[in-house]
Amino acid sequence: MLDTLNQLDHELFLYLNGLHQNWLDQPMIWITEKWTWLPFYALILGFLFYKFRKKTFVLLIILTLGITASDQFSSSLIKPLVKRYRPNKDPELKQKTYVLVNSGNYGFISSHAANSFSLLTFLWLVLKNDPKRKKIAIFMIFWASLVSYSRIYVGVHYPADIILGACAGILLTYLVWQVFNFLFNKK
Repeated sequence: MLDTLNQLDHELFLYLNGLHQNWLDQPMIWITEKWTWLPFYALILGFLFYKFRKKTFVLLIILTLGITASDQFSSSLIKPLVKRYRPNKDPELKQKTYVLVNSGNYGFISSHAANSFSLLTFLWLVLKNDPKRKKIAIFMIFWASLVSYSRIYVGVHYPADIILGACAGILLTYLVWQVFNFLFNKK
């Protein structure tokens, strides 16, 4: 069963990675680069300060803990534990992989996906009473999915790395949110 899933993951990766277009290469490199998004993160920070004023500092602690948990879970725990080669490092696939960026050896699970979906989850939870919540969520789902897909496009993650990374980011941020609600909303 695991071999079948792994084979399907490889085939789906080769299909998605093979969809590359020369004109899209540079934008995907830009999208996958974490520093590209600093102005976007500054905009989110400004939005949080505008909307929540004094509560923003507590919210930033929750956000930081959620993203840190997602990042460390994927990078420091799962990748060294599982040691699944990235497609561009896999002896079976590296010759068939269209690679645009360099990376470490192991890619299961994707930290980019975990962190992007962690931010998405945080904003979903913090905006629970906002009438624009659905519009913001649609944009954030598109953004997190685009960042995640870029990792397949540039040749460094399998689809399963992305899907499980996203699940980890969602779950860990939700757990951090629940812990804070439990600790600070006791009666």
